[in-house]
Amino acid sequence: MPFPKIYLASQSPRRAELLTQIGVAFEVLHVRSDRARGMDVDETPLPKELPEAYVQRVCLAKVTAAYAVLGYRALPDAPVLAADTTVVLDGKILGKPDSPAHALEMLQSLSGREHQVLTALAVRHGTQVETALSVSRVCFIELDEARIRRYLMSSEGRDKAGGYGIQGLGGAFVAHLAGSYSGVVGLPLCETVALLRKFNLVTP
Repeated sequence: MPFPKIYLASQSPRRAELLTQIGVAFEVLHVRSDRARGMDVDETPLPKELPEAYVQRVCLAKVTAAYAVLGYRALPDAPVLAADTTVVLDGKILGKPDSPAHALEMLQSLSGREHQVLTALAVRHGTQVETALSVSRVCFIELDEARIRRYLMSSEGRDKAGGYGIQGLGGAFVAHLAGSYSGVVGLPLCETVALLRKFNLVTP
């Protein structure tokens, strides 16, 4: 019997908007950091860890911690969806900028270059866990420092991997994209639907 909804283990409004776009009923699952219950997900890359392995490891840790929340809070049982996105340039992981100066440095490094955006997905219900990985290539136009600084004034990229948001003002920097636009935003819809269908969820 199909589940009436899923839980989204993400505070990202962009992921919520994408799920709404395809008509998937969901509830945002707020997962507070709690080391005693193993809910603290360490997003620090391991030494020599490849970007693909890193983003999938973090995503699995997120869905595991989130699914445990259902039991702790006696919430109605349903599949839990988690996602993690990272930007990769020359094999190096670019996370979220920790300061305006860091964001400036990131965007300067992406200027006129092609980078990868990796988004890992995981859905868990009971002992069943299904995963997927979306890999997209994004090429930026050349950006001068003045233009980057104007962009930084918007604060749009402050909480985003790579320091930019393709769905906002940062979309004007993209000369070419090969892969999944929604994956670059943070939730690849094609892969998401494929995973949810494995849990008997009604999807487009």
